[in-house]
Amino acid sequence: MLSIAIIFGFSDLRRPRTGTIFRTAASFLLLLTAFKSNSICTRAAAQTDATLVEVAAAESRSLRAARRVVGTVQPVRSSTIGAGAAGRVEAFEASIGQPVKVGETLAQLRTETLEIERRAAEAELKLFQQQRIELENGSRPEEIAEAEAQAMAAKAAKENAARQLDRMLRLEEANAAIAADVEDARERAQATQFIYAASQATLKRVTQGPRVEQIAQAAARVELQEQQIALIDDRIKKHSIRAPFDGFVTEEFTQAGAWLNPGDPVVTVIDLRQIDIVAPAPAEVALGVQTGQEVRIEFPELPEKLLVGKVLRVVPRADGAARVFPVVVRLDNSIEANRPLLLGGMLARVHLPDGEPRKGTVVPKDALVLSARSRSIFVAQEIQPQDTRGVVRAIARKVNVELGLASENTYEIFGSVKQGDWIVVEGNERLVDGQAIEFRLPTSS
Repeated sequence: MLSIAIIFGFSDLRRPRTGTIFRTAASFLLLLTAFKSNSICTRAAAQTDATLVEVAAAESRSLRAARRVVGTVQPVRSSTIGAGAAGRVEAFEASIGQPVKVGETLAQLRTETLEIERRAAEAELKLFQQQRIELENGSRPEEIAEAEAQAMAAKAAKENAARQLDRMLRLEEANAAIAADVEDARERAQATQFIYAASQATLKRVTQGPRVEQIAQAAARVELQEQQIALIDDRIKKHSIRAPFDGFVTEEFTQAGAWLNPGDPVVTVIDLRQIDIVAPAPAEVALGVQTGQEVRIEFPELPEKLLVGKVLRVVPRADGAARVFPVVVRLDNSIEANRPLLLGGMLARVHLPDGEPRKGTVVPKDALVLSARSRSIFVAQEIQPQDTRGVVRAIARKVNVELGLASENTYEIFGSVKQGDWIVVEGNERLVDGQAIEFRLPTSS
């Protein structure tokens, strides 16, 4: 009674005031109306407080059962790099576990003697180049002028000797000349003719310049010397041991100061940008595997990863007494912070198709929510009709599943999911079981 009195504003229970009661009752009705309105707004807000997601329908497909076999991770490339020349290790830059880039120097041998040989070969090359240039430029104007002057002098000497011989012959006819003098004049005239002919040939040679064959010989000497330098450069290059591809150093065979002979091992480098998983399979499974087929791969150390590889080949010969056939599966690897996700030698579980085709339920890869302990999906349940916006409201229910066969974008699942169920494929990472969701149905549905 006391609380009622307070609510209605009774100042005296024995003598209530009529006006006060009326005003207080009106106030109470207004308060009750506001409370109901607030409750309605709260419920309306709760109805719109839903997470927007995207969905896809679970599908039924013809699949084969999966046989799980255990395989081993191997790098796609592994190279033990040897020394290309004999020499002492001046610097050794590699270390086990170190990532390396193609062309990166791993070890350097001493090259001082080769550097000296190269400088001497370069000097000789410059000499041959200048000789070739000299021949290509031809005779200088001074040389041509000199040859012309010598030719003129030879001509004058020849003409003078011819005149002297003519005079001596006339004297001989008059019996006024000695025979010996006539003979001397005849020899001088003949000699000057030879000198004149030689000067003319010299003038022609100097005017025309070097022969084409001489220029070609000079060019050949230059080219030969360039090849000699190239050979020295190749020898110097062999003294640098470089990485043949991007990868990781896994073995060291030498250190600074050691002597290496050609072919001696220096380091081993493996390429882990892609990996091969070699999984021995029984004959009945290996015969059903097709090249290029996509298969699911699990790693015990990485339960939260969904990995799909492609069958590269099936080795057509049994491995050992176990009579199993190696199935090689190629898988892209991810490298973050200079560290590969998948390491050489890791054990992998490969799910290979086996048996007759059967019906199975598949969902998109993005529908799966993985953790270290479970694999689950969110299924839209308690679906309400579309509203005026074309939006469907529902409740997201978490369903634990097991995985079967896989392709690049879909996974077979085993659990309480059937064909046609709407599966959350985007926005599922932040969902909890029983959370309200809303979505628009895919246009292809």
